[in-house]
Amino acid sequence: MEQDDRILVAGSHTIVGMALMTQLTRQGYKNVVGQQVEDSNLTEAKRVDEMFSKTSPEFVFLAAGESGGISANIKNPASLMLNNLMVTSNIIDSAYRHGVKKLLYLASSCCYPRDCPQPMRVDHLMTGPLESTNEAYATAKLAGITLCEAFRQQYGSNFVAAIPANHFGAGDDFSVEDSHVVGALIHKIHHAKTNGLPSVDVWGSGNAQREFIVVDDLGDACIFIMNNYSGAAPINVGGSTALSIKELANEIKEVVGYQGEFTFDTTKPDGTPIKILDSSELLKLGWSPASSMRDALSATYTWFKENAIHQES
Repeated sequence: MEQDDRILVAGSHTIVGMALMTQLTRQGYKNVVGQQVEDSNLTEAKRVDEMFSKTSPEFVFLAAGESGGISANIKNPASLMLNNLMVTSNIIDSAYRHGVKKLLYLASSCCYPRDCPQPMRVDHLMTGPLESTNEAYATAKLAGITLCEAFRQQYGSNFVAAIPANHFGAGDDFSVEDSHVVGALIHKIHHAKTNGLPSVDVWGSGNAQREFIVVDDLGDACIFIMNNYSGAAPINVGGSTALSIKELANEIKEVVGYQGEFTFDTTKPDGTPIKILDSSELLKLGWSPASSMRDALSATYTWFKENAIHQES
């Protein structure tokens, strides 16, 4: 991408989209636009096509589509899957028809099989059953990867898919029920500290392991991929910290300054036992994360206290 190229961030109101908008501006790109329609209208092909006609983007980051944690996936599998299928197909189709030079689609690490070998490589995709708690959402994300490959095969489109590790940071959803694990734990632990509660309930055994990447690093990685990678295969975006949920809870406990204990609710599902990405391809190209886990959690907690503390406990 050149500094004056027209760049569209689809999903500019998502946590990743907001980080992308910030990073693109910070890196000197002068012609960056967020989506021109409301999130809900990205499911309408006509509205998406009108957006492309209006903005005429040369490069597109596709960070749109609803998402959520285990609870949200269990409660809303149909709506999550349908939203992502419709949004992704509309944007990719419009990108092709409007002659976009390159598109980067963001998938999810839940696309990998539940019992995937570790670290997870892209050739492990679709080699085994998905985790049942997010199968519908993961299937939609796999469809997005396949759609990029299909447009590349049929039309020669330079559409690339990236698979990020679990991301978190400023702008995250911190609701207790539907958010991802970092946001939910920050909210719960802060609430317990503020109200003098002796313990915090945590979903699952605490033994499940996840790789985490702060959203600022993810935004930077997406720009790097747009400029440096055009392979047909998806590329993993990780290379950061892997922790068990128990270790993550204790990290957040120290950041928040909470003195209580944790109670792990084993009646709740752990989800996939372990998810660590093999990001060697990206690291070999020369990208690396800039943030430590502790610093990223501290910055995220500060943002929560300043912006999201009003969310329901």
